[in-house]
Amino acid sequence: MANFMDKIFGSGVKGATDADEYTELDLGKFEQEMADEPAETYIRVAELTNLNELPDLKKEIYNGNILMIDISNIKADKLMLDRALKDLKDVVIDVHGDIAGIKDDQVLVTPTGVKIDRSKIVGGRY
Repeated sequence: MANFMDKIFGSGVKGATDADEYTELDLGKFEQEMADEPAETYIRVAELTNLNELPDLKKEIYNGNILMIDISNIKADKLMLDRALKDLKDVVIDVHGDIAGIKDDQVLVTPTGVKIDRSKIVGGRY
């Protein structure tokens, strides 16, 4: 009878907390490189640390790739940040792509034919 009551009302014994139930995910098994299957467009992750890296980033956009750029290293230098963002916007205008800030330290840049939807999907809804 006590077991039945414990199931209904709980035993009063505290179970494992969320931290105790934490399981680390090994995403490596899901990241399978398919080198033999080339793609037209790649999503490239970049880190912008100085203006000398801009020509390589622009080339990626002109080549039709999507860039997720970490700008945290240049955020402190307002002049460098403004210059870099202006150059990226100029390329986006040139290729009819799109550019948007993601959080505080990231910029998403897309090439021709790819637009960024600025609404968030929350709980399966926009």
